[in-house]
Amino acid sequence: MSQPDHFVSKSVKNQEGPRVIVAKTAGFCFGVKKAVETVYQQIGKTSKPIYTYGPIIHNEEVVKDLEAKGVKVIESEEQLRNLKEGVVIIRSHGAARRVYDILEANGVEIIDATCPFVKKIHRIAQEQNQAGRRLIIIGNEAHPEVEGIKGWGNEHTLVVETPEQIQKLALPEGEKLCIVSQTTFNYKKFQDLVEKFSETRYDILVLNTICNATQERQVEAKRIASEVDAMIVIGGKNSSNTQKLYEICQKECKNTYYIQTLGDFDPECVNSVRSIGITAGASTPNYIIEEVHTNVRIKF
Repeated sequence: MSQPDHFVSKSVKNQEGPRVIVAKTAGFCFGVKKAVETVYQQIGKTSKPIYTYGPIIHNEEVVKDLEAKGVKVIESEEQLRNLKEGVVIIRSHGAARRVYDILEANGVEIIDATCPFVKKIHRIAQEQNQAGRRLIIIGNEAHPEVEGIKGWGNEHTLVVETPEQIQKLALPEGEKLCIVSQTTFNYKKFQDLVEKFSETRYDILVLNTICNATQERQVEAKRIASEVDAMIVIGGKNSSNTQKLYEICQKECKNTYYIQTLGDFDPECVNSVRSIGITAGASTPNYIIEEVHTNVRIKF
């Protein structure tokens, strides 16, 4: 699989078919592109076994292609502890500090492909803990990026995702907090949750760590969805940022469809519309976007 360049937006209207708008921000973001390229570059470059700690990105097609080329996925810290040789690539989502400690103790080579925006939050976590602030992460606690960020905080670090969780915190009045966000979190929801914190009596430092690419993608997806009769969102089923795009688009366009590949696309869903929008998550390869785009044009 060759690595695609960033997808160029197109708006096409066939003579007899609907207008098709493809988001210019669709597809690999900088961090994901860097991580995937890092793995491909290692193939054939080293004689050591190559591993990624967790899937390099949340896209099954990319992971399958890498596995076919001999790259294995390590899913747990227990597996890491048993690893005594090879190259381990830290995925774009990042990992907790203890993961690096385990690999260094075993003498295993580490290649860090953590997204620079995520890496920045790791530094913030350390700095703010040293400054005496409790780290509050706004995001999905089960998401690997958030698990990694939490692993650079301390035992007092907390994760919240809903207003109800904020209300139940019951921290001491005046406690110093540093609020950061999962990089792919919904920007509007982040603002709403920060507003909830502002109603409390904590000493709050808010750092908006949602990456620019995520914000731009969400804003563009919302705009396109509000202008079309049907919207197609492409991305892996476990992709947090794709799920957020789907939620945003669905609010603007009731005929919004979430697919992983062209094989999931049912042309019958959009056979009577005048306009179709297409966007994709940050872990979606360009060739999948192009396949869907081409198919939509051909079918109509």
